Amino acid sequence: MARRKECRRPLPRRPGWRDVPDEFWAKVEPLLPVHQLSKKGGRPPVDHRKIFNGILYVLRTGCQWKMLPIEYGSGSCAHRHFQAWVRLGIFGRLWRLCLEEYDELQGLDWQWQALDSMTVAAPAKGGPREGQTLQIAASRAASDMCMSM
Repeated sequence: MARRKECRRPLPRRPGWRDVPDEFWAKVEPLLPVHQLSKKGGRPPVDHRKIFNGILYVLRTGCQWKMLPIEYGSGSCAHRHFQAWVRLGIFGRLWRLCLEEYDELQGLDWQWQALDSMTVAAPAKGGPREGQTLQIAASRAASDMCMSM
């Protein structure tokens, strides 16, 4: 069965309004792996900057990968690169690089750190244990459907 042809047209675009600035890209590009070309041929590699802009678009907007605007390439390609770059630790190195630059510009108080998380222990066998579940008293909420006159 043949694949469905992509029928989305790119939207008219104002260059640069959603893209990574050149100064920032100069710091990101050395962290990314080099395209490995297969000896057998295959598809031409997608521009890393286009992919990186697409990844940031998804992270900023929260849209689904498959709904990524066509100007950033296919959503599956962007997602595949995102997963590979996460496994390689690229985003962690980028975060560290940005923190170091911010430290040079503004200064960070490295002595003070905070971590915000919530951890809830699960029961050992799964599910609630007998006799330990707290009962909540039944209460009736006000309803628009039942109005007393």
